[in-house]
Amino acid sequence: MNQHLITEIQDGVLRMEISRPEKKNAFNRDLYAALAQALESGLADPAVRVVLLHGQPEIFSAGNDIGEFVSFPPSDPDSPAVRFLRLLADCPKPMIAAVSGAAIGIGTTLLLHFDAIYASDTARFSVPFTHLGLTPEGGSSLLMPLILGYQKAAEMLLFGDAIDAREAYQAGLVNKVLPVEELLPYARDRAANLAARSPWAVAQTKSLLRQSLTNRLGQTMSDEFAVFSRALETPEARAAFAAFFNR
Repeated sequence: MNQHLITEIQDGVLRMEISRPEKKNAFNRDLYAALAQALESGLADPAVRVVLLHGQPEIFSAGNDIGEFVSFPPSDPDSPAVRFLRLLADCPKPMIAAVSGAAIGIGTTLLLHFDAIYASDTARFSVPFTHLGLTPEGGSSLLMPLILGYQKAAEMLLFGDAIDAREAYQAGLVNKVLPVEELLPYARDRAANLAARSPWAVAQTKSLLRQSLTNRLGQTMSDEFAVFSRALETPEARAAFAAFFNR
């Protein structure tokens, strides 16, 4: 297992902790691959009934590791990043996220696939794609308007403005805001509570809730990937990445 991903199974809950604090929990290929492997194993394990994802109290994720991202962009539909996002989108088991600190880029968009999101009062969410000459990914162009409403989604995706935990709660992105020290215990308790219920009833309920999204989400993610791959080759994106490294 990757050194930057801590996993454990307890009380029917697969807990996955992103632990790359020296890089502000930025995602690289190895971390994406480890997350995908852990999630695949959890889906195949009948002892796992709920998935819980979190980072550290100081940071959820700064998004993609820009250094590696530039050298090895996720331009292959079979890349670890795309594989992980597809697993999230298709996950039949309930998923809960606990977010503290910044959730930037993919750190926010991956959350859109979760069934419940709990945030600390230090959480901040942003999708600054246009700052980098990039476009939405991970199904966010479909899910953000559905969850937040068109105007708020457009403001976040077009301008890249960050929102704090309270605004995220008011917009419907997160279910509850708690003090930092209470966040993970609360999320773990909620996950264990759900894991104790009928797995068939829980799975069927999630399936019914998401059935209208299934086909639309798959097509949207494919369309986003095609546009995102083209965006990576534009002069604007190249200039934005160069500015990032030279700042």
